[in-house]
Amino acid sequence: MILEDLADHVAEEITEEDKPHTIKRGLVMGIFRNEAFVSHAGLRLLFKIECDELDQEDIETVAAIIGRSFRFKDVVGIPRGGLRLAEALKKFCQPEESDTLLVDDVSTSHGSMEEARKEISEPVRGVVIFARGQCPSWIKPIFQLAEWARP
Repeated sequence: MILEDLADHVAEEITEEDKPHTIKRGLVMGIFRNEAFVSHAGLRLLFKIECDELDQEDIETVAAIIGRSFRFKDVVGIPRGGLRLAEALKKFCQPEESDTLLVDDVSTSHGSMEEARKEISEPVRGVVIFARGQCPSWIKPIFQLAEWARP
């Protein structure tokens, strides 16, 4: 009961300004959750990567990493996870380029990326923040789960 009271007290004291810093310190939530869940592709996974916990500064930092490494004329985000990243990447678009950049937060089976790729008529390059395994050659992960860590 003491821990529940403390958690309630901390939650009441957190201001909107404090939330990004509080989240990063792990008082509210974390990006990695040690809980089983079913992925968008219907796969049963042993842990969750919760990119909704990334704050805007995190997203802008990831966008800067991508913007320094890839040249593209347009960017498309996979709903839901890739939309914030796509928005942050718009400032890196270069109209003289030919490729469209397709982005998502987490990719497991790459099905969403493959489906979206079919809808784009220009050459497509893909980038994901986290990949849970090997990606097709056209998708580049920033972080990739090591083979030994896969279930």
